[in-house]
Amino acid sequence: MGYQECYKETNELAAERYELVAERIAEIAEAAQAPEPFAEYFRTNAAYLQSLRALYEKGKSGSLAARSMEECEADNEALYGEILPEAYGHSYANPAYAAARLGETFGGALSLLAAHLRTACGEVFRGNLVQLTIAMELFVEVYNCFEGAAADALPQEKEVQQIVYWYFHDYREIFDERSVRRLVNPAEDFEKEIVMQADLSDLRYLYRYGAYIGENERQIAAYLNTLPEADIQAMADTYTEGYQIGFETTGKDLSKKTAAQVRYPIGFERMVRAAVCNFEKMGLEVTMLASGTAANKQYDYDHREDRAYYLDKAYVERGLETWKNAFEEEKVHANGMAGPAVIEVFGEEPFSPETKKEAFRYGEKQQQLCVYEMSQRGQITNQYIKGEERSFTIIAYPLPSIGARFEEIFAETVKINTLDYMLYRNMQQKMIDVLDQADRVHITGKGANKTDLYVNIWKLRNPEGETAFENCVADVNIPVGEVFTSPVLEGTNGKLHVGQVYLNGLNYKNLEIDFKDGMVEKYTCTNFEDEAENKNYIRDNVLMHHETEEENKALVKQMILKNHETLPMGEFAIGTNTTAYRMARDYDIADKLPILIAEKTGPHFAVGDTCYSHEEDNLSYNPDGKAIVARENTVSAQRHENPEKAYLNCHTDITIPYDELDKITVIRKDGTTEDIIADGRFVLAGTEALNEPLDR
Repeated sequence: MGYQECYKETNELAAERYELVAERIAEIAEAAQAPEPFAEYFRTNAAYLQSLRALYEKGKSGSLAARSMEECEADNEALYGEILPEAYGHSYANPAYAAARLGETFGGALSLLAAHLRTACGEVFRGNLVQLTIAMELFVEVYNCFEGAAADALPQEKEVQQIVYWYFHDYREIFDERSVRRLVNPAEDFEKEIVMQADLSDLRYLYRYGAYIGENERQIAAYLNTLPEADIQAMADTYTEGYQIGFETTGKDLSKKTAAQVRYPIGFERMVRAAVCNFEKMGLEVTMLASGTAANKQYDYDHREDRAYYLDKAYVERGLETWKNAFEEEKVHANGMAGPAVIEVFGEEPFSPETKKEAFRYGEKQQQLCVYEMSQRGQITNQYIKGEERSFTIIAYPLPSIGARFEEIFAETVKINTLDYMLYRNMQQKMIDVLDQADRVHITGKGANKTDLYVNIWKLRNPEGETAFENCVADVNIPVGEVFTSPVLEGTNGKLHVGQVYLNGLNYKNLEIDFKDGMVEKYTCTNFEDEAENKNYIRDNVLMHHETEEENKALVKQMILKNHETLPMGEFAIGTNTTAYRMARDYDIADKLPILIAEKTGPHFAVGDTCYSHEEDNLSYNPDGKAIVARENTVSAQRHENPEKAYLNCHTDITIPYDELDKITVIRKDGTTEDIIADGRFVLAGTEALNEPLDR
């Protein structure tokens, strides 16, 4: 069964509703009967829905794939042109513009509606008539509130809010069924059909996704088409071998699994095609999730908390019910899911968002609900896709937007991704042998860097068979290398400071975080003149930045529980990939590296969950056979009695670059010390080779 079959029955059921609502949309587009400026709003967005309808009809007739390049580009412009940066200032999808034009009472809600209509783009190209139909019906229902109204007799705000609320409440079942099926069921093969059957030398294939296609997507696809097949296969092999090694090193049985989820950027189809073949040789089918670069990051930022308009306890409880039901429906496929294999990209211009008062923001109770929901959904997911049986891998490559030296940087990245596994493993083991003797580790900055931090290390009961640090080489997190641990929170104190760092795509200047007993006590930066604004910036985007799972880095904006107004230090690590550090400096791209690579370019500290979140009870081992025992802290130790307090669903790495680092010193119980790094250079015997890239 292919993806068309997945929608056949529901499309037939929706067909009559679709025809009726489509007629109504056409009437609104031609002559909306509402007071201005609302009439203009409804005409504009009805016209947008008309363009979605036209594309659906093309797909239904089979003519989408036959479009000329000019037609493809024109259709893409029709779908995304209004939210591109150059047009966004006068778009109703912009909350500030919508509020200015439509008033504060309805501006936010109608901007939310305009943004939601755009979520139907990809569904139209899949041939999912239900999603298009219900989006159109929502639009018409809201329009009906304004139709025929006088300018001084507009509908009640509550009336519109209730329409939106019940739409998202009632259709959560549809949304969750779709999400879970695409995660675990290989029958949802929309992306796979493009990857495996399209003529990848004809770049028109990029426009078959329905996603925004910009210069990055076009240029990376064109560039990969110039590479020899051997190079493409080598890239795919590094990616899939890392996935396989991840199972081997953790002692998990990959042969029990039937599928892997491939997550990839649009434009990388040639590499992904080779990777799919590799997975099939392992006996794994694939589910796939493709994503393009953002049409406008400010647009995404503006709408990151739109759920605040309708989120309440009943909505959350309804969602947990539908999430569990969706997994129960797909439990056989879920049991066979081995985990995600992720390709990330980097090189876009760093983004500093504008915070708009008109955008929706979660209230305090909603913040609590969001984390409760996230925690419960995570537990449900782990019931069906068992954490102790799954693994993952993640690798990253640059985009053409990284600059004129893109091809050089791409070649260097490939080199970094394929560094000598054994060389790094052995050097990192020498560090671990000393770090395992530590009572505490002292980290200090140099020059303007004010870092002065003591990290309390897990005490080993059986040093011959146990270790506190994981020896991380090129398996699940490509490239090599780092050694990391879950710190003991009590006794972890001091200041972490970085002159400039990019976290989740946002820039922080002079980021300072003070820890007391392992918990964030104070924080500030110098991004803004107003100190309160600096604190709010960190609070909103670091302390309150949440992810679906720590391993896949697929970012979602959630919030933090009231009793989690702080976060623990979930990880202390020493990055050893000095080759990546040198690349960043030579090409001046430190601000564009993804955390996957950046975390390997110096010591780093994660705020949030540990690296072993939800897997604390699953024993794992280093290559030397020692059991990794530092897998929890006093926060995650609550997981059996109070899981909602144990897991924060976030893990944000903050890296100190070598040139801001003075020392990393092991302090033993008897007071003796030994340096791992001094004056920003590796000084431990047997690790000196790591300095070669630093000294070039």
